[in-house]
Amino acid sequence: MTSTAATGGRARPLPPEERRAALVAATLPLVVKHGAKVTTKQIAEAAGVAEGTIFRVFPDKESLVREAIATVLDPLPTVAALNGIDLDLPVRERMARAVDILRKRLETAFAVMSALRMDGPQHHKPEERPSHQPMLDAIERLVVPDEDKFRLPATEVARMLRLITFAGTHRIITDNHPLTTEEVVSVLLDGVLRRPDSDSHQSNPGESC
Repeated sequence: MTSTAATGGRARPLPPEERRAALVAATLPLVVKHGAKVTTKQIAEAAGVAEGTIFRVFPDKESLVREAIATVLDPLPTVAALNGIDLDLPVRERMARAVDILRKRLETAFAVMSALRMDGPQHHKPEERPSHQPMLDAIERLVVPDEDKFRLPATEVARMLRLITFAGTHRIITDNHPLTTEEVVSVLLDGVLRRPDSDSHQSNPGESC
């Protein structure tokens, strides 16, 4: 007999922190779909728990939604993923993997903010705003091994990669035609002017610079 069956179709008991994380994970796609109108009943059904379980972990729905938003905007999981990229990979592939990681985070954040009709992260005090520096440092780490191949310092290349990815992922900025990972990397590494070797770069996007 499974733990779900043993509890009458509900999820097995979890420690408070695990239950918190499970409720947040169940809430995010519902926020994207329903915005602020999402109900605790919908969240409970998605999480496989009784509705009252939510209020044993969170004081109200608003607190749960706020934590879900904070989870999306937390840069630390993204930084960890960026730091996990193998530096032995060719620079073009390192950049592509970095863009994939950034795009995944941005797409989720933009979807949540759009559903909740937010203009940006809601931080009431300047000191509550998360720093972009750890993320920039993680991207710079990927640039440094090939810094001699760039016209600009690694710090500036990292900043440009983040900015191009941000703008190229935002559906309003891109008129609902976001850039692909390959396009972001190509703009950063190749520019848009025709060059004698441009065809080889386009046909071999995984090739090193």
